Amino acid sequence: MKLLTKVIPALLIFVVNDAVAQNASKNTVGGIVIPANSIEFQEMAPFVKMGTVAGDMSAGPHGTFGIMAAEDGSPRHTHSGAYHGVVLSGTMVNPFGREANPPEMTAGSYWYVPAGVEHITACVSKVPCLFYFHANEGFDFTPVE
Repeated sequence: MKLLTKVIPALLIFVVNDAVAQNASKNTVGGIVIPANSIEFQEMAPFVKMGTVAGDMSAGPHGTFGIMAAEDGSPRHTHSGAYHGVVLSGTMVNPFGREANPPEMTAGSYWYVPAGVEHITACVSKVPCLFYFHANEGFDFTPVE
């Protein structure tokens, strides 16, 4: 739990300091609060829904939450930009290349995907996985055969 108390405030600082936030209520000193139940999630693929809370996920810097279906995951793919991710609930794996036994990531775990690196992102728990990721570029998805 100590790790989460360090990770979650860092994520909130990113959101609060970002100049653009969707579904936010601003207070009189300029802070931003986005209650979890007001984040609008959209299905990006059958296995994942995304809810951007800061920036523009399609075109530039952004902070985005994702919900991945239990025991499901992406096909092998790449992204044109790098991103940083943190698991908030559930258990995930993120095998790079053809990695056979990637480490399991539980709440508080961090991963980084460099631009152009082949990987899979999967929720291996019996419950859906919630994660947060941020990037300095728009997010895209290119399947790898």
